[in-house]
Amino acid sequence: MSEKVSVESLLEEARLSKAMPPPEERLRLREAAGLTRAQVAEAVGVARGTVLAWEAGKSDPTPPGRLPYLRLLEGLAELHPAPGAPGDPVAELLAAAQPSAPQPPAPAPAPIPVPAALVGLETLRGPDGRAIEGDPGPCVRCGVETSYQSTDGRPLHSGAMCQPLAPAVPTIPPASTSPTSAPAPASAPAAPAPAPVSPVPARVPTRPQRRSKSAERAQEDLLGMIRDAVREEAERAGGDEEAAVAALEKRAVPDVMDLFAETRSSARYEYTAYPTLPDILHKPTKKRPDEIWEARPRFRHPGYSMRAARADVRVTALDTNAAYLSSMKCWLPIGRLEHTTGADGVNPKRAGVHLITPAQWAHPYLPDPIGDRDEPGALWVTDATLRLLLRLSGPKYGLTGAPEIHESWTSGATENFLDALRKVLSAARDEALTTRDVLLEMYVKSMYSKFVSTMGESDTNRKIYRPDWMHIVRAQAHANLWSKAYKAHQGGLEVIAMLGTDELHVTGDPWSVFTEGRALSQMKVKYSDAKASGEYLVGKVRADG
Repeated sequence: MSEKVSVESLLEEARLSKAMPPPEERLRLREAAGLTRAQVAEAVGVARGTVLAWEAGKSDPTPPGRLPYLRLLEGLAELHPAPGAPGDPVAELLAAAQPSAPQPPAPAPAPIPVPAALVGLETLRGPDGRAIEGDPGPCVRCGVETSYQSTDGRPLHSGAMCQPLAPAVPTIPPASTSPTSAPAPASAPAAPAPAPVSPVPARVPTRPQRRSKSAERAQEDLLGMIRDAVREEAERAGGDEEAAVAALEKRAVPDVMDLFAETRSSARYEYTAYPTLPDILHKPTKKRPDEIWEARPRFRHPGYSMRAARADVRVTALDTNAAYLSSMKCWLPIGRLEHTTGADGVNPKRAGVHLITPAQWAHPYLPDPIGDRDEPGALWVTDATLRLLLRLSGPKYGLTGAPEIHESWTSGATENFLDALRKVLSAARDEALTTRDVLLEMYVKSMYSKFVSTMGESDTNRKIYRPDWMHIVRAQAHANLWSKAYKAHQGGLEVIAMLGTDELHVTGDPWSVFTEGRALSQMKVKYSDAKASGEYLVGKVRADG
């Protein structure tokens, strides 16, 4: 005797064979309901990255998550019908307001007036001719949000293909103005015609507008990934903080790469597309570094000595907050590196590495921006170091001569490639400092520091191989520290030492120049076992020896 088939089982089979909504509709429904990917993943029983792949069209839902996901989408579609679809209240309102007689077609939207100052703007493109994406912002021509940029770094629709401004939703006309209503008596005075309204040109935004709600939800999703990892390891460690920190440090590299992939989910450029690099960026052996110099400073003021007999000058050791996290805002090459000779490869919109001979540094009481070298002559430096040297040799500073540029390996570049990752890690760090969550703070620090340090030839990170990026980010951290040293010097402090990427020792009151705190733009006192207060005494060296 055959088993009785239930109605519910037939519906289940029908749902299994039903086509899924397209990826863009899946994304629209989730955002319309105000749900995060983490919430959907938990309800459906899959990973957050799986939901991301379904919404990006990189994969199609499969059992066992397919059926609950389809049910969720069907329910959301009833609550949030697509614009213009049956059940959409706006569409029904407009349909009821339409007269029965056929209407002439609406005139094509007038072209958006373009101010003369914006005529001639071009889209920033890579070597392959494709537009480069950056931070979303209102287009300088039409005001509609776009992630593409102009060559001067402002938001601009790709190819200047601006969209016309959306027309206002018409209201239901009153019955007396309907075409089917009876004509007014002849004796009634005609109503005065409304005064013509002059068209208002589209306002060109002068500053970035507030981020869209979808961008905020996307960042909240990414912050959820970070919080979930900390909660998982804290629960697994059972209150043992050291064990939780060790576990979080162990998973920091794969976790930050997953986070990086999520920040790049909607981008067109894949960072693994150009793996071929020149020999100067390859280590000749595992124990020998490549040929790139990152401008490592080990500066100590020649006029002071910690060994002097008279140690009476008080020094404060300062620490830069999250130096590598701040330096992720830098110009990175995003295409295949191309070789040029002379200064042909130097361009504000290109980045890479350069063989230069720097000019002599004639300021012994300021750190050399090229760092402390054992041998003079030509050396390979990153784009971050070259940009600093060019600024210092320009008319604003006039501190040194321009470097001689012999050859370069560069490509088209963007300053925003790591910015989405930097922002979410910065937000997580701020949250950790506000809530005094030690585990979260240590986890975030481990993620950004290891992300930078494992970009090159590393056995712990096989998902990315860009030693050029690693050197540029590190060199940017050195350049940022040099700028703080120069700020201290200009503010009347003496720079006693500048070490590594984050350590600055100065005399005088540092808070007359810097703001004390833990924010990225602030400085804090550097603590150690030897100098618990961050202060120590040095002696001034006598000029006569």
